[in-house]
Amino acid sequence: MRKFNIRKVLDGLTAVSAVASASSAAQQQQAGNRETEIQETLQSEHFQLCKTVRHGFPYQPSALAFDPVQKILAIGTQTGALRLFGRPGVECYCQHDSGAAVIQLQFLINEGALVSALADDTLHLWNLRQKRPAILHSLKFNRERITFCHLPFQSKWLYVGTERGNIHIVNVESFTLSGYVIMWNKAIELSSKSHPGPVVHISDNPMDEGKLLIGFESGTVVLWDLKSKKADYRYTHDEAIHSVAWHHEGKQFICSHSDGTLTIWNVKSPTKPFQTITPHGKQLKDGKKPEPCKPILKVEYKTTRAGEPFIILSGGLSYDTVGRRPCLTVMHGKSTAVLEMDYSIVDFLTLCETPYPNDFQEPYAVVVLLEKDLVLIDLAQNGYPIFENPYPLTIHESPVTCCEYFADCPVDLIPALYSVGARQKRQGYSKKEWPISGGNWGVITQSYSEIIITGHADGSIKFWDASAITLQVLYKLKTAKVFEKSRNKDERPNTDIVDEDPYAIQIISWCPESRMLCIAGVSAHVIIYRFSKQEVTTEVIPMLEVRLLYEINDVETPDGDQVPPVPTPGTGSNPQSIVPQSHPSTSSSSSDGLRDNVPCLKVKNSPLKQSPGYQIELVIQLVWVSGEPPQQITSLAINSAYGLVVFGNCNGIAMVDYLQKTVLLNLGTIELYGSNDPYRREPRSPRKTRQPSGAGLCDINEGTVVPEDRCKSPTSDVKDNSFSRSRSSSVTSIDKESREAISALHFCETFTRKADTSPSPCLWVGTTLGTVLVIVLNLPPGGEQRLLQPVIVSPSGTILRLKGAILRMAFLDTTGSLVPPAHETWREHHEDKDEKEKAKKRRPVSVSPSSSQEISENQYAVICSEKQAKVISLPSQNCIYKQNITETSFVLRGDIVSLSNSICLACFCANGHIMTFSLPSLRPLLDVYYLPLTNMRIARTFCFTDNGQALYLVSPTEIQRLTYSQETCENLQEMLGELFTLVETPEAPNRGFFKGLFGGGAQSLDREELFGESASGKASRSLAQHIPGPGGIEGVKGAASGVVGELARARLALDERGQKLGELEEKTAAMLYSADSFSKHAHEMMLKYKDKKWYQF
Repeated sequence: MRKFNIRKVLDGLTAVSAVASASSAAQQQQAGNRETEIQETLQSEHFQLCKTVRHGFPYQPSALAFDPVQKILAIGTQTGALRLFGRPGVECYCQHDSGAAVIQLQFLINEGALVSALADDTLHLWNLRQKRPAILHSLKFNRERITFCHLPFQSKWLYVGTERGNIHIVNVESFTLSGYVIMWNKAIELSSKSHPGPVVHISDNPMDEGKLLIGFESGTVVLWDLKSKKADYRYTHDEAIHSVAWHHEGKQFICSHSDGTLTIWNVKSPTKPFQTITPHGKQLKDGKKPEPCKPILKVEYKTTRAGEPFIILSGGLSYDTVGRRPCLTVMHGKSTAVLEMDYSIVDFLTLCETPYPNDFQEPYAVVVLLEKDLVLIDLAQNGYPIFENPYPLTIHESPVTCCEYFADCPVDLIPALYSVGARQKRQGYSKKEWPISGGNWGVITQSYSEIIITGHADGSIKFWDASAITLQVLYKLKTAKVFEKSRNKDERPNTDIVDEDPYAIQIISWCPESRMLCIAGVSAHVIIYRFSKQEVTTEVIPMLEVRLLYEINDVETPDGDQVPPVPTPGTGSNPQSIVPQSHPSTSSSSSDGLRDNVPCLKVKNSPLKQSPGYQIELVIQLVWVSGEPPQQITSLAINSAYGLVVFGNCNGIAMVDYLQKTVLLNLGTIELYGSNDPYRREPRSPRKTRQPSGAGLCDINEGTVVPEDRCKSPTSDVKDNSFSRSRSSSVTSIDKESREAISALHFCETFTRKADTSPSPCLWVGTTLGTVLVIVLNLPPGGEQRLLQPVIVSPSGTILRLKGAILRMAFLDTTGSLVPPAHETWREHHEDKDEKEKAKKRRPVSVSPSSSQEISENQYAVICSEKQAKVISLPSQNCIYKQNITETSFVLRGDIVSLSNSICLACFCANGHIMTFSLPSLRPLLDVYYLPLTNMRIARTFCFTDNGQALYLVSPTEIQRLTYSQETCENLQEMLGELFTLVETPEAPNRGFFKGLFGGGAQSLDREELFGESASGKASRSLAQHIPGPGGIEGVKGAASGVVGELARARLALDERGQKLGELEEKTAAMLYSADSFSKHAHEMMLKYKDKKWYQF
């Protein structure tokens, strides 16, 4: 598998795109234009693409390990990923190239290294003494399947158990096999006729390293004497074994079995167990055996100086507890606590004060790795409370349906969100500090704040502080609480526009300056929120219902107030269908019995208590029309300066004044064109196939869209409607002519017509057929007049055309700087009367520089579609630059972003390419193949933001962040946290005077003498193959001189792009620091290449 590693993109880029851009620019260049005078500062050397960090819960976890000295936690997954966690803010993601599942992880405690065992029978040694861990060695077993590994504390010999029941021994320094092998037929009784099964456990006696306890799946346990190479004792039980654990004194061990029992054995009494316990079995009378229970998958046996030992186990519940959640059981003395978990338990580990197995363990916490969560239990407090988890592992609490990313936010925004979010925190957590506290934070080189907003399937929205490559949840908003919950399926007649998750969020529109938030949900609903620091109770939730029609002939004129039709220059006057309702519609069905005029969700009619944070300003719902459900919303925009929100779907567009709570515009897409409709609505395909009128723009798969598949939840499979924006005639087959949907909306202050002499507020509308239309907004004066006079809305007659659905629009001023939409600055809405008087005199803040422009100055519209980008001069409407972005694929996401005090267009294509173009000239600056579009989740969540940042949902539970900025790539090494820190290994337990005098205490073993080549010979070459690892950039720095050193240095120069050589000595010294068994002088190791230790690479 090719390793993903992006290199700097060359200036030339692809010859094709360079030629195309040059020719298109030449064709379109107008003589005497001032546009060419804009100095563009961005060059290709400003761009480089690389992954930065991965946040969230490791998807499909499979293994767990903890270093009790370094205090680092490692989690392996079924896809070969490795996630390492230190103190909050110190996280790391690595990936095994093979993608095979991680079956076990073993730390070399306090050595800065980790061994991973994979399902493809490979062992890998990871160097954690560098910010980006890398594999130093790999060992591939050819003839045996790995089932269990054990690495004793402060030992360099790793025991590897196999499916055949044999045990091999690996030297972790050289990653070579020893000739010493424990064969299964030597370990079991010679008289036994059956195979004992795979090795499920290996551990050495805590008091005697020369005795190895081997557990076989069938129920046989063997105590093996390493020196004499024979079995001392064999313990047989008729139930299969899942795990084994020692008492620290080495005189007893405990086994967990498949019938839900625990057996405790005295080492010197192999005939029968000392004690048998069924933790969850019902004790029957007459001395009968308890009923069998589910298997106990793991048991741990931990001792304390002051009291009874802890026996901690997972599984073992009785079979009659159907539907009961998975449990962790903590037995301490006579008390048994059963701790229920939300998800099934993958693994657990008990955290203890000492790394030495022959000392009192003093357990203080249990780490429980669940299928979709990580839980830490405090063993020292009564009731075993859990620790508050500081890692951002709740991204997937409900499936993510959309994402937005904002960089360089106002400085007061994160504190404001944090303060309202702090009130939402649960109580009852452990009072202690989070015990996983290893590593050090990186150096913060970014001064700006970043916010990520995630929308979820249950209607919740989460705000995250994403500053400086960290992630922390700030605030959670539940949008579903405005609606009535259906108690049973019979009460859900209206939500059948989606299969499930009727509250799922599809689009988020947010104005960071004014803090106004608008969301569109899957049930064709829009909710507008205003931020407030005060609690309010809303007696009646303000709401509007909008009837969006498609057929121009079927426009109905409902009763009620009408906004008069506005004469439109060049388009004639079009009647507008407007339903300004502030209460739910009473009509639920038309005369022919079809459902009509009812929304999909029912808004609560009882008073709603709203906590500080985001509070409902207005709920807007599209209603059923003559038995047809409303089509899902495909685009959404809000503007706080104008007090307007606009949204569209495949039927048309609606604009709402959220200050006056009225519908201003309600037009079918065709009506927007007026008499200038260029399509005449004839099918393009020669076959003249047409979809039924109810079929929307909700599916990107080839073939006919069946009505029941039309509107699926965003959490459903690949046939995902959230991707509707990209279903245009230019993308899919020409047979699939569909009705035109609104795909992009942008409020701005610019020139609306060719004859304009000054800019004015307007809305630019983009459609899936590549049309851009302009709607003029005539706003009343600010203050009280804004609430009394109507906003006049009229199409301008301006029509622009591009190839492919319109994705994004933006505007540049005459210097080439971005003109952001006008906005208000945030102020508390629930103010005193004096404050309100002052507020009336305020005008909305327009940050648009156009208001002060001279008449002669022009602007530029930047429009990006699925196929191309154009820069259009305003007011002349001449296309001055054009770039065909892709011929064979289509753009999934396009954003106009700022970088290095300039701006560019960033695009992500369905063919996996990430591209950037300069503005206004649309010169290609970056074109890198990053990742193919493997699923709809990536398409739905990929987004770019300012300062060279981007993100997408890489798995259902994880966000992957990346950068396309050269500067960020260079600073990334400093920003990343360090996993390995220099910590002194605790002193070994004191043996005591009498134990030293009369024997007893821990017996040491010279493993080198037993397992070294001189004693045991060489292992069979065909058994396992050694593969040297890449070692990582920082690992290369410590390579010895000679040919290997020269190669390493050459590779370092290529990979690292000129880091200072002065760091080499310090880094090497840090790597060479180790426990006593590994401490030789650094210079000796460098000089003797053949004697190099693993941590020198």
